[in-house]
Amino acid sequence: MVGTFYLEGQEFMALNGGPNFKFTPAISLVVKCQTQAEIDYYWDALLRGGGKPNRCGWLDDKFGLSWQIVPTVLGDLMSTGDAARSNRVMEALFKMDKLIIADLQKAYEQ
Repeated sequence: MVGTFYLEGQEFMALNGGPNFKFTPAISLVVKCQTQAEIDYYWDALLRGGGKPNRCGWLDDKFGLSWQIVPTVLGDLMSTGDAARSNRVMEALFKMDKLIIADLQKAYEQ
């Protein structure tokens, strides 16, 4: 019924709550990626076997758990203090399922 596991030194506990408790987007895991290859790897792996993509880098894995696969550069692009650039990045992001670093950077540079 209960299992514990470690990710990057952080302990997590998982509980089988039975059919009355389903995963919702109220709990999700974030994977921060340095490169597009990392994004592609995690995106594809988490969708494998029946996952479903969502907008803005979100997806639900085959168990229904929500994940967000995010490039670390996104924080840099959004925190420059330039509202016009940040807005362009957000507009580009809102059109994507899987986040594409080159497209986000292109929106920033326009």
